[in-house]
Amino acid sequence: MTDSKTTIQFVLASASPRRRELLALLGHPFEVVVSGADEDAHLDAGPAAYVLRTARHKAETVAGELPPAGDARRLILAADTTVALDGTILGKPASPAEARAMLVALRGRDHDVHTAVCLVDSDGREESSVHTAVVTMRDYSEAEIETYIASGDPFDKAGGYAIQHPAFRPVAGLRGCYLGVMGLSLCDLIPLLRRLDVPDRFDPAALVDAHGGYLHR
Repeated sequence: MTDSKTTIQFVLASASPRRRELLALLGHPFEVVVSGADEDAHLDAGPAAYVLRTARHKAETVAGELPPAGDARRLILAADTTVALDGTILGKPASPAEARAMLVALRGRDHDVHTAVCLVDSDGREESSVHTAVVTMRDYSEAEIETYIASGDPFDKAGGYAIQHPAFRPVAGLRGCYLGVMGLSLCDLIPLLRRLDVPDRFDPAALVDAHGGYLHR
C-alpha cells in the first residue's frame, strides 16, 4: 500500500499527444520520456501479443534509462496500439499510397484495434493488459479519403485513421473502449492503477467534457 505522503512520479513513455491528453484526465502530474525501444521487434507475434510485448518493452526501456527515483515512487506508463484486419497488422502508413490502401481496405468493414498498457513500478511491480475493440468503418467516399490524406492526419496513426477526427469521422460502430481506439484505454488503465494502490483522481466529468461521454459501448 502506498503511503499517502509518498510522492508518486508518473512517467509517460510515449510521444503521442493523444496519450498525453488522456493521461491528464486522471489528475496526476506526469513527465514524458520517449522510449527508444524498437516497435517492430515483436511483429512476428499475433496482434494482441505484439502490442503487449511492445508496451512492456517501452516501459522497461525507459525504466532502465532513468536515474534512481530516490524517496519518491516512480510509475512508468507505456502503451501501444495496432489495427488488425483479418489478423494482419496495419501499422502507421509511410506514404499517401499506403494510407489510401489501408483506408480502402478498412472501408465498410469490421476490424480489431488492440491497445496494450503496461505499468512498471519502482517498487518492482508490474501490471499490464490488452484491450481489444471491434470497429466498424463507414462507407466513406474516395473524395473523403483524398481530403483526409491531404490533411496529413493519417501518418502517425495505426491503420491510417483517428476515430476522433472531427471532419472525417470514419467509424460507424464500436464494440469496446473508444479511448482504447484513441490510444490509451482508461477502461483498463484505472483498474491497473488501483491494483498498484495508486490514489484514484479520475474525474468522469472531465471525460464527458472532452469526449462527450463516449467511453465504453
